[in-house]
Amino acid sequence: MSILSVKNLSLSFGGLKVLSNVSFEVNQGEVFSIIGPNGAGKTSILNVISGFYSPDAGRVFFEGLDVTALSGDRRAALGLGRTFQNIALYRGMTVLDNIKLGAHSRLKTDLLSSLWYWGSAHREEMELRRQVEGEVIEFLEIESIRRQSVASLPYGLQKRVELGRALAMRPKVLLMDEPVAGMNAEETEDMARFILDINEERNVTIVLIEHDMKVIMDVSERVLVLNFGQKLVEGKPEEVQSHPAVIKAYLGEKRGG
Repeated sequence: MSILSVKNLSLSFGGLKVLSNVSFEVNQGEVFSIIGPNGAGKTSILNVISGFYSPDAGRVFFEGLDVTALSGDRRAALGLGRTFQNIALYRGMTVLDNIKLGAHSRLKTDLLSSLWYWGSAHREEMELRRQVEGEVIEFLEIESIRRQSVASLPYGLQKRVELGRALAMRPKVLLMDEPVAGMNAEETEDMARFILDINEERNVTIVLIEHDMKVIMDVSERVLVLNFGQKLVEGKPEEVQSHPAVIKAYLGEKRGG
């Protein structure tokens, strides 16, 4: 059953065509990966799905609802979470406070109560903190650093904190843009484990962009390949990896001689 559908998506910047008539569906509960050479349009697709870009043509459907015209924060409130290729944390804030920010879209208290921190606002904030510490920080094994400033953390832990902020939104679909980029082997293994646990234990559907083919092969159920903004191949990881069109896109034409 499809939870996310992209229909005939096209996007351009000036005269540059970034995406051209791309369509695919993501089934509920799966890990769906998007791969392709640099400049293939992978991040642009996530930006359209999450509401950062408006497409020239095409539609985005989430749980059957056309969300193409909705703002990014409205989509987040519906259950579309996002991590970024470049870390987008508040470096002067603690780990706990950064993660709590991800859950603020779920708060129900009115502006006046929030400003004065009265009654229901205070209770809701305390409940939010309890949920974040119990459900996210413990899950990501970062209890010992929850009060540290993000700026003091190594890169791999900062990426984990950003994942925590997305999880605090309690997403139904989590869009992940190169989560293991720049990580060492141990950090990459940990992140791959978290991706599988989020999918299997929390029943979160994941759309993953990644260049690390070992991670793609280990965690994905289906893979979409883009090249020059167009859909090239879609299928199971082992089918895609050995497909002649994919080999050509990544390695180029074999030359005689």
